[in-house]
Amino acid sequence: MMNSLLWRRRAGFWLALILGLVFALQGNLWAAAPTAAAAAELKKLTANIHWLGHDSFRIDGEGVVIYLDPFKLKEGPKADLILITHDHQDHASPADVAKIQKPDTVIVTTAKAAEKFKGEIKVVKPGEELTVKGVAIRTVPAYNVNKFRSPGVPFHPKEVGNVGFIITVKGVRIYHPGDSDFIPEMKGLAPDVALLPVSGTYVMTAEEAVEAAAAIKPKVAVPMHVGEGIGSLADAQRFQEKAMGPVIVLPIEK
Repeated sequence: MMNSLLWRRRAGFWLALILGLVFALQGNLWAAAPTAAAAAELKKLTANIHWLGHDSFRIDGEGVVIYLDPFKLKEGPKADLILITHDHQDHASPADVAKIQKPDTVIVTTAKAAEKFKGEIKVVKPGEELTVKGVAIRTVPAYNVNKFRSPGVPFHPKEVGNVGFIITVKGVRIYHPGDSDFIPEMKGLAPDVALLPVSGTYVMTAEEAVEAAAAIKPKVAVPMHVGEGIGSLADAQRFQEKAMGPVIVLPIEK
């Protein structure tokens, strides 16, 4: 009798454990593979976002064209607003800015990057909010915690004051973190769209970006910062496979 009771208790324990694992797996699958209707809604969030390679984007708003870290551009509409996260040459490229700059284009960037450009420039630091050309902009920190050019010297030190941007375009909040690792300031930002670097070396790996996405909690994540000799589309695909929430890999428009 005692052995039978013990057996039933053990069987109940293992059944509960197996069912819990099944339900958890189903939850992950639902998060990674939304219904057709939900997928259509997610695509609407990225409909005005154009990936130009590396971590460069063009976003089309209501009567405003926005570029983020323009680099190696071939052609495209002129910019009303250019956002530059930091001064490194693959993000703050005077030659590329010149291709899209108009007399009334506004550049929003850090003090160090601003030294490379001419025209109307607004200098920002992490933790600021402003509105330019009708676009609400919030700056957030961007830095490395485990990517070093030499022992103890990160590629992107926190004290330098590099930024990421959260902008609101056509009612959609879009987060571009610049060159950054997964950092505490990302937690709970909850944008509609998070453009996340996944290449490793100078920024998050695909696996670290999975952790970041879980903490940021966007409605949809878009991998970036691959190509141009740093990472590849395989990193973007690995991120998509491992992420717990919806991911859209945008085509590169050149």
